[in-house]
This record gives sequence, C-alpha cells and structure tokens, in this order.
Amino acid sequence: MPNITKLKLTHFKRFKQLEINFNPLINTIIGDNEAGKSTIIQAIELVANGSRHKVESASIESLLNKECVSEFLNGAKTIENLPSLHAELYLSDEGNPDLVGKNNSDKANVPGLQMICEPNLELASEVNQILAEGSDNFPFEYYVVRFATFSGEAYSGYRRFLKSLTIDSAQINSEYANKEYIKTVYDSTADHPTQIQLKNEYRQQKVEFQSNNLKAINNTLGDYDFAIRSGAKFNLETDLTLTQDQVPLDERGKGQQCFVKTEFALARNANGQAIDLILLEEPENHLSHTNMKRLISKISDSHENQIIIATHNSLISTRLDLRNSILLNSLTSEPLTLIHLPISTAKFFMKAPDNNILEFVLSTKVILVEGDAEYILMSALYKRTTGNSFEEDGVHIISVGGTSFKRYMDLAKTLGIRTAVIRDNDENYQVKCVNNYANHVADNIQVFADADNSRYTFEVCMYLDNQGTCDALFSGGGITKPPLDFMLDNKAESALRLVDNFANDLIVPAYIIGAIAWINA
Repeated sequence: MPNITKLKLTHFKRFKQLEINFNPLINTIIGDNEAGKSTIIQAIELVANGSRHKVESASIESLLNKECVSEFLNGAKTIENLPSLHAELYLSDEGNPDLVGKNNSDKANVPGLQMICEPNLELASEVNQILAEGSDNFPFEYYVVRFATFSGEAYSGYRRFLKSLTIDSAQINSEYANKEYIKTVYDSTADHPTQIQLKNEYRQQKVEFQSNNLKAINNTLGDYDFAIRSGAKFNLETDLTLTQDQVPLDERGKGQQCFVKTEFALARNANGQAIDLILLEEPENHLSHTNMKRLISKISDSHENQIIIATHNSLISTRLDLRNSILLNSLTSEPLTLIHLPISTAKFFMKAPDNNILEFVLSTKVILVEGDAEYILMSALYKRTTGNSFEEDGVHIISVGGTSFKRYMDLAKTLGIRTAVIRDNDENYQVKCVNNYANHVADNIQVFADADNSRYTFEVCMYLDNQGTCDALFSGGGITKPPLDFMLDNKAESALRLVDNFANDLIVPAYIIGAIAWINA
C-alpha cells in the first residue's frame, strides 16, 4: 500500500514554496486560521484524484499564488515569465515502475505523482496578445492542468495510483460532499470492470421496468410514454447511497455523519479493501467530547491507512502523539515538527488531562504560571508593569500546574518559543528554581521566582508588597483569620477580590517584573 512521504508545493495558494515530510501512518496538521491547513489537504486531494474537473471547479485563479500573480503583473509581462503551479506527492511505492522517475523538482529517481498548472503554449499567440495590451488582465483562462507520475506517464481519475478519501466536517452534510464520499467508497470497493457490468445491468433493469411495469399506463397515453431516465446523470452511481441500520447516511446529524464516515473508511482495512489515504478536515466540528474520544481511539488503532488530519483540537493533537504533529503559523510558510520531542513528554501529553497545548505551540511569547491565583492576577500585574495588555504585546499567559513546567519547556526548546516560567520558590530557591531546571533553561527559556526563601509563595509575595491593601481587603466582614492566612486558604477568591478592587493600584513583585521585562526583550 503506497503512502505519502513528502509533499512539495510551488505557487499553490498561500504557499510560494512548501515542503512537508509525512509519517507512514498518522499525521496531524495544527495551525491557526489562514495558516494553510485546508490548503495542504486540498493539494493532496487534487493530486491523488487526478481530476481536471475538480481543478476547474476550484479554478486556476483561486489556486495560483496571489503574490506570484502580482509580481508578474508588476514585472516583465512575457509568456516566459508566467508562473506555473506544481504540487508533488512523493510516495513509498517503489515496486510500481509506472510511478518511479526523475520528473520531479528534486530530480531524484523516486516514485511519485504531480499536478502541474501552466500556460497552454498551443495558444501562445492569444496569450501574447493579451499580455501585449499592458493591462492587469492575467490570462488564467489560458492555463491547462495535467497530471503525471514521476516517470512522466499521464494519469487521471479513472486510473488512480493512490486511493484517497476526504472527510470535511464543514461540508459533511452537503449533497455534493455525500455523493463524492459514496462514489469514492464505491470506487475502492468495486474494480472498474465490475462497475461497468453493474451499470449495464442497472440500465437494463430500468428498460425492463419501463417495458413491463409501465406498459399498461403507457397504452393509455396515445403518442406519449412514461419513461425511466437514463444516461450519465441518472445511473447506478448517482442513485447509490450508504445506510447504517437502514438509515441513509445523509439523514443523520453532522457529528454522527463525521464519525460514521471515518469509522467506515477505517473499517475497509479489515475487509481487504483498504483506502490508502484518509484526509480529515477538522473532525472535531459537530462531535461531542465522548464521540471525539471514540474517534481518536479508532484512528489510533488504525494500522493500515495513512491518515492526515487538519485540526484545531488539543485532544486530537495530543492523544495521537505530538511527535506526529506538523505545526503551521499564519505568519510563516515554514512548517515545524515535534519529531525530536522526548518520548516521555509526548506520552505525558497523550495521558494528561485536557490542556492548552495548541495555544502554547502556536504562540511566540508565553508566560507560564502554576495556579489559578497567578493566572487571575497576571493580566492586571502585566498592565501595571508595561501599560499594555497581553494581546497588544503578543504574549500568552497559560496556567499549566507546577509539575508540568518541564514538559512545556521541552516544547519551547524544540519550537524556539520564548517562554518565561513564573513559580514559587517553596522555601528553597536554589534547589527548586535553579538546580531543578538546569537542563531545561535556554536562551529562549527562563525561570523566575523570588530569591528570598521567606517569600515562598505567590500569595506571600503579594501580601508583603501590598500589605496595607491586603489588610484592609481581607479583614472583617466575616473573615476571622489573619489576612495572609485567609489569602493562603482562599487563593483564587483572594486574587479575584484584588483584581476587582485594586487592579490599578497593586505593587508588582520584583521577580514578576523581571519575567515581564525578559519576555518582551
């Protein structure tokens, strides 16, 4: 069974250049909005399907990189300078000689498929005429698309070398998407000769129905007859549907459709009719938390298909092993991977409770704190220190719990995320805050804590630096304990009261000022 080892894009939508390596089994593409997750899924789908119709439906204008088009229009407008679009899938199937060749951008003798969109040189005179006008009229309509293996052999949707199936939760219940899904499953189940035979028999049965069952009615119509539609738009493939427990798939809810479609595709392996590649577009949409966990379990147990998932969901990315993740950011076209993440850290995130992993990996500057009180007060303390909000400075604040600091520091080291850890000294600054992180700090990772062991926790620091305010706020009104004891016993409640009443007057502990200054340096 072939799988994709590498994808290379040139001038495809937002990517002028992109190269991504894939694992043979599970891959998760993680990114913020407009980072290009859907673009990658679309590129793979178009190349695998080899369908000119799908390219024409998407339109060359929407597929060709806008920046390249703009550069051409602002430069020398000659037919030789017109940009072309390339999408290449490097495959593992070296046993198929039809796939192997050097017709690829790497010039390597390897198996693969490619899609090329370029100007139609047979219409060069017409293209030159448009370009000679000197306007901003880009000749999209004069582009042609072709599909070829790396050996140079043409292929199409009727002869696929890579059986792929796309499940897009955004279009999960559209009539077109359901028909395409059913058609793909049908194509993977019945070979081409069988499909032709079944189509012929289905048409003959329509003819027989018309001749036998409608005969009596038609005899009463004189020169007219009732007839059964036939032809390309009314055949076996257009009438087919999938049912589960006798309920048509398209009559189920969006979430259940997504789950059933994915489960059904994965189950093809057990029947010896495996689909080579499953592309999942944000499967978390429309799924309950319980069904999401069931779906992840199904995917995790799959050992036949190659699966590529585009997701925003932390549960998917962590439960399927962060080392399988490909990270994209809207500010750059360079993908990042976590392949070198320590296995213990990867296992931690696979087993840990739900976390803020996506928020962390998609950030450039992060402050990590270990409790609710710090998280509640950090916004006010940050504004008191800088005069700005977190959002204005592009800083994320995340509460992860003190025992998880090292796991996030492993991620920060791998991804180069600037990370400030703010923690308590627990009455031993040297051991807890210095020695403890000796192998984890780096140029982009620092730990900040109060060096005075008597100031052993966040609440003590806030009290000592704001004693008058705290004494007034946490005395009387049913409070019987001394103010500091009340703060230690009611950390989150105390933080909320300080924010609500004195957000603009608080004195910020020096170690927190140091962390804020460093994160913005």
